[in-house]
Amino acid sequence: MNEVVHIGGIAPMPPDLQELLGRVARGDRDAFSHVYDAVCGPVLGLVRAVLRDPAQAEEVAQEVLIEVWRGAARFQPSRGSAMTWVLTLAHRRAVDRVRSAQASSDRERKAALLDRTPAFDEVTEEVESRLEREQVRRCLRTLTELQRQSVTLAYYRGLAYREVAELLAVPLGTVKTRMRDGLIRLRDCLGVGA
Repeated sequence: MNEVVHIGGIAPMPPDLQELLGRVARGDRDAFSHVYDAVCGPVLGLVRAVLRDPAQAEEVAQEVLIEVWRGAARFQPSRGSAMTWVLTLAHRRAVDRVRSAQASSDRERKAALLDRTPAFDEVTEEVESRLEREQVRRCLRTLTELQRQSVTLAYYRGLAYREVAELLAVPLGTVKTRMRDGLIRLRDCLGVGA
């Protein structure tokens, strides 16, 4: 670390921050270097406290210091100290970043909800499903008892022809014939094409 040593007396007092900002407003790069050294620590500390993410805090602190360089002419000593002005810029910029991140998160969440929204009307689907079930029940009532039992056991309980025949104590050929005739009658009753 290099330390400046002044020979022959007391070190000169550095200009105050307000004076430095006035010089920065006129484009003095050396003055900005002094302003930077004076405010970069407090700016980064404040921004880091608001953002909590070190990488974002460094980015926002850099934006604030660029804003100080470009907007030094906007500083008005009558409204407060130079440090207060710089820290106000830093706080506003950090809060803006938080709000921007929150808005982005909200937009993504809403987009995700829209993606999960069903592409059909659930109420309509439920009504149609109930109407179809009722129509099937009505058509099943038009079948003979053996046809209805055979179709119900095969299609609603998943039994094979042989199992239906054994359960109803009817020959296998009779079950196949009754089931075929029952399915034809159901098809015609439901209006389903062959």
